[in-house]
Amino acid sequence: MKSVYPYATLFGDVDLDVTSISVDGASPLPFSHVSKPERTVALHQSGRGSWEYCTVRLQATLPDAELADGEWSDPVCLAALTEKATNARTTTLLRRTADGAWSGSIDLHRDRHLHRASLSLTVVATVDGVAGRVIGTTEQDWYLDLQGTAPVRQREIEVVEEDFREGALTWLRPYKDAPWVVETTGDIPTVYLNTASAEGFIELLNGSGGSAAEKVLRDVTTGQIAQDAWTAMFHTAVADLDVDEDGTPVMPTGWREAVLRMMLPDVLPGRPLTDALYDIQERRSKGFGWSELQTNIQYAAGKRSRTAKKLTDSVRAVDRAVRSEVR
Repeated sequence: MKSVYPYATLFGDVDLDVTSISVDGASPLPFSHVSKPERTVALHQSGRGSWEYCTVRLQATLPDAELADGEWSDPVCLAALTEKATNARTTTLLRRTADGAWSGSIDLHRDRHLHRASLSLTVVATVDGVAGRVIGTTEQDWYLDLQGTAPVRQREIEVVEEDFREGALTWLRPYKDAPWVVETTGDIPTVYLNTASAEGFIELLNGSGGSAAEKVLRDVTTGQIAQDAWTAMFHTAVADLDVDEDGTPVMPTGWREAVLRMMLPDVLPGRPLTDALYDIQERRSKGFGWSELQTNIQYAAGKRSRTAKKLTDSVRAVDRAVRSEVR
């Protein structure tokens, strides 16, 4: 969904293309690592196991006629490479060449990134005498995936370990007492695990063995994290649905679509998907029946995260441990 600004902006499409990528100044990355339809670059098996940086060559397409005749001056194309997990941000200006194209390059330094970096393009200009106003952006960012071997856009939930108290992500500090939080505003939902929440917490979650008590605690905790993630993803997916001309809600794309298709049959059982989506939109926008639906949402999230099974298995494991101690 495009943002609305209180001044003139570009109506035409603004697009960004990755034309090539070279690693440590060597030959370009194989074409199989770059997917233009997915707008994703896979960097994990780039030919070198210890590479330090890659150079991404860019070309932007702007509505040139509109750009020349609009109510602005001094337009600038700014490409930005960011990652929430490390709070890294790198920017570069694209220059207009003699043939009218906007071209440039940006470097991704491996030691500043962990998982996936987002590559976006913003067009800024002077509007109504105010410099630096945004007049256009790309509809979809590119992803540079440091852990991916194939350039696939959609992934499962991202898990990031971070110190909520003193880590680089300062926006997490208000949640310093929480063992985890779920962030769902991006193209990939992210679960942030608080490394400062309790001693041994991360080691417990990352482990696979241990005593019966450790296994029980691990299963129950991961089940609760999964249920929180499914609940947060569902609420985000229905929070800002687009509607068509007659007010009918439109199914979103990406992970939001997948979440709704999996959870709506349990949230509103027996309803066709389109009817269920319309019902959800009505309840949220008009305020009736939304609170009564929270139990169904909780149930659907628990079903997807298999909370009941994990709890049952945990209770049985504890019971067996107690019985063996008595004997």
